Amino acid sequence: MQDRTAAFPRARTLVHPGPSDTVRIDHMSDARGRHFRLSLPSGETIHDALVDALAQEGVASASMTLLGGDLDGLGFCLAQPDPSGRRVAMYGPPHSEAQARLIFGNATLGKDERGAPVVHCHAAFRTADGTVRGGHILTDRTRVGRDPVTVVVNALDSFELRIGFDQETCMPLMRPHRRTANV
Repeated sequence: MQDRTAAFPRARTLVHPGPSDTVRIDHMSDARGRHFRLSLPSGETIHDALVDALAQEGVASASMTLLGGDLDGLGFCLAQPDPSGRRVAMYGPPHSEAQARLIFGNATLGKDERGAPVVHCHAAFRTADGTVRGGHILTDRTRVGRDPVTVVVNALDSFELRIGFDQETCMPLMRPHRRTANV
């Protein structure tokens, strides 16, 4: 097997196991995109609060920035090498914190393989003991705490994001697709 890393200048360059496409990043622009701010209510999961609020605005796909707020029952994962070698990385076991303070995060709203809403989120937060941590937030189990989470939304009105298997990374990734008439 040919060493695919030999041409790279850095030792930590990640080389995925699948065939690489000549177009590395699929992209679309949205001339009609809307920008607005939300305040997520206490007690809701981040997933449900975002999906419900954005559905009321007619948004099915979005890029979001999360700023401040309290998190209760925070669930998160960290990336780790895939011991099987089938992928470069995978999510490790879930970690939890009873309470944390959100510092900053980025989230993406799209659709899973069945067409159901999915929220993918990475964030930095401060735990109750003051430790700053970060990771992939489990939005279906993490709840907004007493202080609401502020969200800056970039609605993607002219296309949708859908999860699909990526040949290069051998992982499911969100990709842009032209909207269908029934969306």
